[in-house]
Amino acid sequence: MSKKVQYEIEYPVRCSPGILYEFLSTPAGLQEWFADKVDFRDNVFSFSWNGSVEEAEVLEQEEDEFIRLHWLHAPKEEFFEFRIQISEVTNETILVVRDFAEKKEIKDQSQLWDYQIKDLFHRIGN
Repeated sequence: MSKKVQYEIEYPVRCSPGILYEFLSTPAGLQEWFADKVDFRDNVFSFSWNGSVEEAEVLEQEEDEFIRLHWLHAPKEEFFEFRIQISEVTNETILVVRDFAEKKEIKDQSQLWDYQIKDLFHRIGN
């Protein structure tokens, strides 16, 4: 199996960092766009899709700035992260998604994120 590499995708979003952060860091917010059902207990999110459950531990977070999660089944050095930045030039809010994938799968994984983020934007009225 080839080693996964980190990649990132940026999405401009018309939403305040505070509102966006709620959708990225709370069970109710994540359940709106990321998974069918989301629970949170002992610093671990449980995400359910069509009866299948995946768990991710919160590694680090800072309110209105970022949340970094680690899938419990993945190698220790891998994570996925939602980071909120403000463009110094346009003052626009930017959502940065960081994740890991094998090089040949980055395009497919990016398309999956595009689909998920499109759903998020729909939910926040973007």
